Amino acid sequence: MQFKNPEVLYFLALLIIPILVHLFQLQKFLKIPFTNVAFLQKLVQQTRKSSRIKKWLILATRLLLFLAILLTFSQPYFSDKKTETNQHTFIYLDTSLSTNTEGEKGNLLQIAAQEIIENASKKDNYSLLTNSDFDAEITYDELKNKLLNVKNSSKKIDIKTVLLKINTLTKNKTNTLYKHILISDFQNTYTDEFTNVTPAISGIKLTASKKNNLSIDSVFINNTNTSKLTVNILVKNQGPAKTNIPIAIFNDEKLISRQSFSIDKNTQKIVSFTFQNQTKFFGKINLTYSDTFAFDNVFYFSLNSAKKINVLSIGKAAKFLSKIYTKEEFNLTQSSLQNVNYNAIAKQQIIILNELEEIPENIYKSLINFSEGGGTIVLIPNTKLELKSYNLFLNKIADAKIESKIVDTLKITTINFEHPLFKNVFSKKVTNFQYPMIKSYYPILSKNKSTIISFENNSSFISQIKESNGNIFWISSSLSKENSNFLNSPLIVPVFYNFGKLSFQHSKLYYYLDEINTIDVETDMNKDEILSIVNSKSSFIPPQQTFQNKVTISTKKNPSKAGFYHIIRKKDTLQTIAFNNPKEESMLSFLDINGLREVNGSSNFYASIEDFFTDLNEKNEVQWLWKWFLTLAIVSLLLEILILKFYKP
Repeated sequence: MQFKNPEVLYFLALLIIPILVHLFQLQKFLKIPFTNVAFLQKLVQQTRKSSRIKKWLILATRLLLFLAILLTFSQPYFSDKKTETNQHTFIYLDTSLSTNTEGEKGNLLQIAAQEIIENASKKDNYSLLTNSDFDAEITYDELKNKLLNVKNSSKKIDIKTVLLKINTLTKNKTNTLYKHILISDFQNTYTDEFTNVTPAISGIKLTASKKNNLSIDSVFINNTNTSKLTVNILVKNQGPAKTNIPIAIFNDEKLISRQSFSIDKNTQKIVSFTFQNQTKFFGKINLTYSDTFAFDNVFYFSLNSAKKINVLSIGKAAKFLSKIYTKEEFNLTQSSLQNVNYNAIAKQQIIILNELEEIPENIYKSLINFSEGGGTIVLIPNTKLELKSYNLFLNKIADAKIESKIVDTLKITTINFEHPLFKNVFSKKVTNFQYPMIKSYYPILSKNKSTIISFENNSSFISQIKESNGNIFWISSSLSKENSNFLNSPLIVPVFYNFGKLSFQHSKLYYYLDEINTIDVETDMNKDEILSIVNSKSSFIPPQQTFQNKVTISTKKNPSKAGFYHIIRKKDTLQTIAFNNPKEESMLSFLDINGLREVNGSSNFYASIEDFFTDLNEKNEVQWLWKWFLTLAIVSLLLEILILKFYKP
């Protein structure tokens, strides 16, 4: 039992007053002897006993009266919260694409929103977190308006973020009782987020009616020529085998081809389309099938007329460069130091300084401007380089310094697989490859250095020095046959190929929403110009950085819908890019609630949203007792009146 006005209970000490009055009113009886002693003695005893009983009854009723009155004014009640405590309910409503499917009552997200509106208390305060928005400290009416307009989002959110929001909201807050409810389908992307130290949560699992799904996982092109184009579509089946599934490919809205296919239970299959090659192709693949999720039955990709990457090699002629930088993807120019066309430097994407003995000062300015403009420079030292010349250049361009040559035969043993240079190069970490060797090398010192490949003594063989705009790659050893056999290693191809590819981020076949995507657009921009990304329904200005001959744009928050988008400068369309929904949302693997209880025993899952709010409202309901105590006071007063009037000792 709790009290709204507990300070009134201090007056309970006043109950001593009626007790004292009662004691002072006790009277001694005077004994008078009579002749018939036996009869009179018996009468005196009966009168004294009856009188005392009456006085004690009156005292009891008065004490009960005063006690009931005091308890009435202290306003006692039963509840799980104090009356001065505010009730705040934190609601995480999963609006990911996977909740845009049918359950027993209808669309999972819309039904969940409607049930919250119907069952939430109108007196409490709320915070509503969805995958795209967060509204803190809102009333029931505001919550209702938000839920009536809630929509599915391609944005993802992890449980760590949800728990962080809860912690931030409740930190240093007093006089507020917080309850947290997570409403989600709990896809297995959440599996590793729950531990035995995760705070106690209440949860409601949304469950789809259908348990099978067919989705377009990815698209790739494996052979193109002047006349034919082959598009390969990887289709993923979750559930029983399926037959005669229609699939079609469009160029924008124009139907190009249609076919049907069959697929086995819980497998993947490649479906291929071959048709006339086209310079620009805005591909839309449509899979016609009714299953758990509809959003993954459409896939977009775009083929732009990709420009080749310009590569300039200054120094010794190298045959291996012409084999790696092929004419299909690169424009390779090899020039001696004496014959360099300085006007062409600004038009390159990557410059390789190949085994120069020294770097003359007359080329410094051009190379520094090139790097500041976002260009990539690869330095391969000569076995007899002039240390002072290199250090002057590196100090100006990258705040780096080369140390004296070390003559030592070392194996190249360690690869930094996490570096972007090796992204998608290896299917697994390789540790037993045939180690290349070098006979001498030049260590480099720099605060901004990161190691890509290292020797057996952990010193760097290939390093990246990241500047504000450009990239500088330092290969610490000469690659001449007399000094190294690295040119015979399988590593030579991915290393130099990706040097070139990373120097200019051509648009890909497609991108995924809610990911950080970087795209380079080759264009000359004026100082105040910007690039925009638009389609028929929306437009936005992406984060972008302007360099000498390109603009680098990045996307994360926008766009939010799958489809084709055009990168425009003023009114000119420079590129068309395609975005698709995150493929993780197509998973039919969900969290086992029983397994979660084993990991976090404090978790409490309800069968429905109605059950949660019914339980919450019952616990928060205040059952006032003052009326009962007021009734008790009246009854006590009536009892005293009855005793005084009808009880005759």
